[in-house]
Amino acid sequence: MMIIGLSDIGKIYKTGTIEVEALKNVDLVINRAEFVSIMGPSGSGKSTLMNILGCLDRATTGKYVLDGVNISALNDVELAQIRNIKIGFVFQSFNLLPKMSAQKNVELPMLYAGVSKDERTKRAQSALKRVGLTGRMHHKPTELSGGQKQRVAIARAIVNNPSIILADEPTGNLDSRSGEEIMQLFQELNGEGVTILLVTHEQVIAEHTSRVVSFMDGIIKSDAIVSEPIEAISMLKQMPE
Repeated sequence: MMIIGLSDIGKIYKTGTIEVEALKNVDLVINRAEFVSIMGPSGSGKSTLMNILGCLDRATTGKYVLDGVNISALNDVELAQIRNIKIGFVFQSFNLLPKMSAQKNVELPMLYAGVSKDERTKRAQSALKRVGLTGRMHHKPTELSGGQKQRVAIARAIVNNPSIILADEPTGNLDSRSGEEIMQLFQELNGEGVTILLVTHEQVIAEHTSRVVSFMDGIIKSDAIVSEPIEAISMLKQMPE
């Protein structure tokens, strides 16, 4: 069942009299519960695509349907609502607020959604438990390792039960052990039915997903199923919370 549908998507950036065509007539369908990696060199269009998918930017041409909603027809307020309800974001740099505890960072999307204080606490603690951080809920980001920070970011991404998670180079700032831990989490979440799109430069990370879409010069160069995705080694049980 389709959760993302892109039809003839184009994106043009204008700088003075200069126009740069970042995406060219992109057609892409992502089905519910797929785990897809987006690859391509710098300037290939993959970041532009993710910004459009995340409702952070608008396509110049074409149609984008997310979970049955025609995103192309929404105004800025409606786009913000869709972002908060239907999309969970995970970034390479974690994007955690340094003066807030892990729990308070995870509560932020619910604060914007108008969820009550008691419910925010309950759901944030449940999400942190899901990512193996029961014992780190009240720690600030400066007191956490890189892998733990990314787990907080994933907890924040899933706390509103979004339709899709968009992850931009989520293992880029991590050592191989922590990166494997994060991929294990993503594989588990995907196994529970969460749709995940992940941007990565690393072929070995892409091979943990079930499908690889490669971009070059604003167009889809290839779209291939991974016949036997690498199963990430579960390290959460071996690591201190």
